[in-house]
Amino acid sequence: MIEITGSIDYRINEITEAKNMKQHFASAAVTSLVLSTLLILACTGPAAASICTDCHSEITPEIVQDFQSGAMGNDFDCSRCHGSAHDSADTVDLVKMPTHETCGACHATQDAQYMDGKHSLAWTAFFVMPTTKDQPKELMEGQKGCGGCHKIGAKNETGWDEYHYGVVGCDNCHTRHSFSVEEARRPEACMTCHQGFDHAQWEMYSTSKHGVIYLTEGDDWDWNAPLSEAKASYTSPTCQMCHMSDGDHNVITSWGFLGVRVEEPNEEWTDDRVTVLKSYGVLDADGNTTTRFDLIGPAKLARLTMDEWNASREEMIAVCSDCHSEKFARISLEEGDQMLREADRVYAESVEIVAALHRDGILPEPDYIDELLSYPYPDVLRFYDQSQTIEEDLWVMWMKYRMRCFQSAFHTNADQEQWYGWGPLKETAVKIKSEDRSLRAEAELAEAVGAEGMKEKTGTTRTAEGGAGTAESPGFGAALLVTAFVALFVLLRRRG
Repeated sequence: MIEITGSIDYRINEITEAKNMKQHFASAAVTSLVLSTLLILACTGPAAASICTDCHSEITPEIVQDFQSGAMGNDFDCSRCHGSAHDSADTVDLVKMPTHETCGACHATQDAQYMDGKHSLAWTAFFVMPTTKDQPKELMEGQKGCGGCHKIGAKNETGWDEYHYGVVGCDNCHTRHSFSVEEARRPEACMTCHQGFDHAQWEMYSTSKHGVIYLTEGDDWDWNAPLSEAKASYTSPTCQMCHMSDGDHNVITSWGFLGVRVEEPNEEWTDDRVTVLKSYGVLDADGNTTTRFDLIGPAKLARLTMDEWNASREEMIAVCSDCHSEKFARISLEEGDQMLREADRVYAESVEIVAALHRDGILPEPDYIDELLSYPYPDVLRFYDQSQTIEEDLWVMWMKYRMRCFQSAFHTNADQEQWYGWGPLKETAVKIKSEDRSLRAEAELAEAVGAEGMKEKTGTTRTAEGGAGTAESPGFGAALLVTAFVALFVLLRRRG
């Protein structure tokens, strides 16, 4: 859109300063200004829109149809968001890609709320993870993997090269180019990102009682009504009704993605929580904060104080109490807290097992040891980029099963909590203990074989006659014994 505010201010000042001019000249100037303004608006209104639609109706007709189907298509032309520098096929590179600030020019309240919430920090949190830099660019900046959801975070227009599409963030929920608020009010709008291995909230919600009511009755609800009036027709809560109450775009929860609060008042939980934070690389092996600690606060990956945690909890209590009693709401959410505590006990024990394997030298130092802030503790924020199978098992325990243990409780989904969370969590803990025993047995066996080999090398097992390698020599017998032990060990492992 052509900027006209500056020219208006300039002309007004010019008129004010011209005190010696006659009134009819001043009137003529004002009239000229008004006519010029109307002309500019006309050029950036339907006429300008027709220039865009005439071309794009042939090139990208679906985009034109989407835009014209929405409310914005009735009131704005394309240049309002994309600028006016691109006016032909020769100026495609000059097209402006909108950011959240573009939307904020008209939706200032929603933009401010968004900036206060965790969605605006999704891109920041994305780069807090230690191995983001090691992933294929197509998955990240190219938005074919993690970047496809984390692009909802606030970004600017620079440094995007060929990956500049989808920079705005707001269109993650209000899909371009219809930008439908009705679509954004439905739970499926959240499903694109909040589903699957690492964020299974859709599975938790859709198969809960709340979700089933929505799936069976939701088509009859009034999706044109704002969220502040949702209860008039909704018979069950949606993602937005709970997490964006009254349309508030400040989306945040007490426990967050990592399921931690740095300030922990429960002394029995504190030791396990310290171990959890070591596995995040937030605390080093001695329990001191690392450089990563300075990143999780600004990225809102964890609540740093109990006041901060309680503020989010009380907001959710108020939301739940809109349909349930406050007592019921508190008990239900506290049960979710307790499930997280139980999961942390199992997870922390497994973390200590893996750390001990590194500490005892049974697991070798990984090639990326300089990146490990809490070695010998593993770093689960490396996700699948681990060096040992037992570390992969630990990462899956944390990411998939621990998360389902407490988030399923908050989403009132008993089956997801039991059989997709707690059950596999315990099963993986057994597997890690078994791997620990096997790795230690292998290390002991290797040490014994090495010691026997050293004896033979120094001649301490040779006979008086100097014979070696015969059925009568101790070295030959030791070799047979070791072979038998190895065969027995392999057989036992295969049998579980």
